[in-house]
Amino acid sequence: MAAPTPDRIVDIAIGYMGAKQLFAASRIGLFRALADGPQTVAEIAGATGVSEQMARILADAMNAQGLLDRADGRYSLADDAAAFLGGQSTTDLAPFLTFLNEISYGHWLQFDATVDTTKPGDLQMDDARWATFMAGVMRYNALHASMLAREFDFAPYKSMVDLGGLSPEFAIGAMRANPDLAVRFVFAPMATQGITDALVAAGLADRATIEPAETESAAPGGEHDIVMVNHVVHRFTPEQNRKILANARAAAGPGATLLLLDFFLDDDERQRPIDALHAGEYFVIDGTIVYPEAEVRAWLEEAGWRPRDVLALPGSPRVLVAHAV
Repeated sequence: MAAPTPDRIVDIAIGYMGAKQLFAASRIGLFRALADGPQTVAEIAGATGVSEQMARILADAMNAQGLLDRADGRYSLADDAAAFLGGQSTTDLAPFLTFLNEISYGHWLQFDATVDTTKPGDLQMDDARWATFMAGVMRYNALHASMLAREFDFAPYKSMVDLGGLSPEFAIGAMRANPDLAVRFVFAPMATQGITDALVAAGLADRATIEPAETESAAPGGEHDIVMVNHVVHRFTPEQNRKILANARAAAGPGATLLLLDFFLDDDERQRPIDALHAGEYFVIDGTIVYPEAEVRAWLEEAGWRPRDVLALPGSPRVLVAHAV
């Protein structure tokens, strides 16, 4: 048996270094500079406006992380960097990285106090910071939505109610995947204009209705064959979540499917890292909770849903798939 090595511990401990270099590379436009093809350090420096020394440090760091390839002194985008950082797609993650750098990273400096007091930190938000916050969160939601549309087959469904979510992108992705799907958005009133704008931009307004209602008390009713509840559970108390899931069940027809998307803590031998990390992120940011999956499953059963499957979306939350019973 090989002797233990410290690699894993050191990699975790210095992880913030790679994160800060990723944020800086995105901020200066390094990935977008490489979108049209390989470049040397001097060319990267010219395109981004930083010194050749910093261009080399950042390019090498991103190469070490696998986001850039390097050959004959020229750097190019790896496939995932081209898809999600090169500025060529609607799921370009630059706004999300800006949020992590300008809002989340600084907030984590308060994490020791959160651990000692079980109280969230102080966001100290103004209008500019809220704009950065929302742009980043909504872009990350767009990524989740694209991963869901890739992993779940929406083709069999005709009628969806999207209850209380943070973003319309999930249902819009479903509508794009299935031209026969109609959607009722039952979102908090403050989301109405954003949903309207997103539907118009997507050319899907004729297949959707918007019904403003507070999530914790919304009771849309109906006989829908698919119900979506995205990024809701972590924002509410157990009692509120029980009511939300019961109201979701009351909007479902016989045998309907529920998609419950959020981060969850599991009971596997090895916890999925992204969920555990977001348990800290959500709590230090605003005191919201990533619940254990077992607890959420109990709420589902109580509300008349039978959990059937779990989809672990790449770089995104998980989806508990359940059927109405």
